[in-house]
Amino acid sequence: MDGGVGKKGPVTSSQVARLAGVSQSAVSRSFTPGASIAPKTRAKVLEAAKALGYRPNAIARSLITSRSRIIAVVMAYLENLFYPDVLEELGRRLAAENYHLLLFTGFKDRDSDPVFDQLMQYRVDGIILASTSLSSELSEECAAAGIPVVLFNRTTERDAVSSVTTQNREGARKLADFLVAGGHKTFGYISGLENSSTNRDRFEGFREGLAAHGFTDIIVRTGNYSRADAETAARQLFALENRPEAVFVANDHMAVAVMDVARYEFGLTIPDDLSVVGYDDVGPARWPAYGITTVTQPIEGMVEAAVRILMTQIASGEMISEHELLPGELIVRTSAIRPRNGIVTVDGQNLYRPEAQ
Repeated sequence: MDGGVGKKGPVTSSQVARLAGVSQSAVSRSFTPGASIAPKTRAKVLEAAKALGYRPNAIARSLITSRSRIIAVVMAYLENLFYPDVLEELGRRLAAENYHLLLFTGFKDRDSDPVFDQLMQYRVDGIILASTSLSSELSEECAAAGIPVVLFNRTTERDAVSSVTTQNREGARKLADFLVAGGHKTFGYISGLENSSTNRDRFEGFREGLAAHGFTDIIVRTGNYSRADAETAARQLFALENRPEAVFVANDHMAVAVMDVARYEFGLTIPDDLSVVGYDDVGPARWPAYGITTVTQPIEGMVEAAVRILMTQIASGEMISEHELLPGELIVRTSAIRPRNGIVTVDGQNLYRPEAQ
């Protein structure tokens, strides 16, 4: 027996309205960001809500407003530290817009269909697709369903969805200039996923940059943005009789693995025996043990652009695609031989800007 004590049900907005002496719509407006309500009225509502322990029901509100205030973020995996940094910044930016972030991950080796089905179930208001391994079909399915989509750190040749990325081709071209200016004559490239737009742009920029200096031979191995695959690619590259003097690795996550293989399996000294450059400027690139010379991806600017595009499309109901392309800087550290000229110091960082000399 429970002694006749019944369960206490959830506090309702009508109870808050009675205690505060206001209408139920005033309670709703008090908890709706940007809604018109007098400060004194809102203060009375919040005081009554606190006394009763009231919390607005987001699910019920979404049924009324047709807005869940949830943005889905789809990432294939978080092993690459670029993406946890992106996720943290996205959480801050979306919270400032009174939106919640719902993360979908773990689909690195699966088709996009299960993700699409789940996105539909959660009635998300928008989607940020930050995965190079998922096909563009997912973004097109969501756009066809009327959900705004922004591709993050990737592009698509189709114009159905918006995208935010950096100037990958230009950044890679600058890396080529840097390595040539450092006196290197032979070059290697360890790629990411070969069919991803990010990898294609980085390789094309690197190839174009070297070609401008008269170098057309690049030894290419595939790393698939994976540490294990990058290690295998590095072993293949360094076992060659004429191994390259300098290697561009398509991101810093793989560059760390490549440097470990070079030093601990082949006994190479970096940068005396081998120069290694990367892309992204993730945490380990800044560690003294690696000191990777790399091109930055401005995470804050990229996230700001992605959130702005989504908020505009959600508010207007119109999915007019936008494509933001942000510049990055080539940060010079210790993993590659430095050119004699072109390096400037800005805010304590060494940057490669030959045009500034």
